[in-house]
Amino acid sequence: MADKDEPINKMKSEEPPKEKKETQQTPKDKKENSSEKDTCKKEKSELDALKEELAAEKDRVLRLSAEFENYKRRSSKEMNDFKKFANESLFRQLLTVVDNIERAISSAKDGEPEVTTLVAGVEMTHKEILKILTTFNVKPVEAQGKAFDPAFHQAVTQQESGDHPENTVVAELQKGYLFHDRLIRPSMVVVSKAITEKETENK
Repeated sequence: MADKDEPINKMKSEEPPKEKKETQQTPKDKKENSSEKDTCKKEKSELDALKEELAAEKDRVLRLSAEFENYKRRSSKEMNDFKKFANESLFRQLLTVVDNIERAISSAKDGEPEVTTLVAGVEMTHKEILKILTTFNVKPVEAQGKAFDPAFHQAVTQQESGDHPENTVVAELQKGYLFHDRLIRPSMVVVSKAITEKETENK
């Protein structure tokens, strides 16, 4: 019986070994795959860092560009204002001459015929000066009968009045002037105030 079993056992022993599955990885393959993954992660991390750096640089360039545009606008405005108001001090001093002429005209009116003729000549000069000032955008501030505005008027004193609302300009002692839209001299004015109870009783 032993002799009969021998060929069978021999056949079993002669069977070729089964091939290992292709999916099974050797330690070397695992190490290579792990290395590739690490490389990919590293490259992805570097790429993300570059993207962040690029975004930061782009933002910085945009901010610099905006700041430069603002600087150009400011410089342009300052230059325009400088040209626009370059003669401000000259006109401010010239207003004193206008004041003196107006005072002379006011005090000399209703005088002798010779004086009246002189006044007419001075009035013509006064008009010419005002015309020149208007050409250069120097204009008087409206004050008489207007509501008191501290941005344009300088109150010298107050006067009780029942004919005007409170804080109304009832008298203009000296004209104010604007150069373009800038105030170069406020109007010196008298401002109305409400009549006190004592004054009302006396009336």
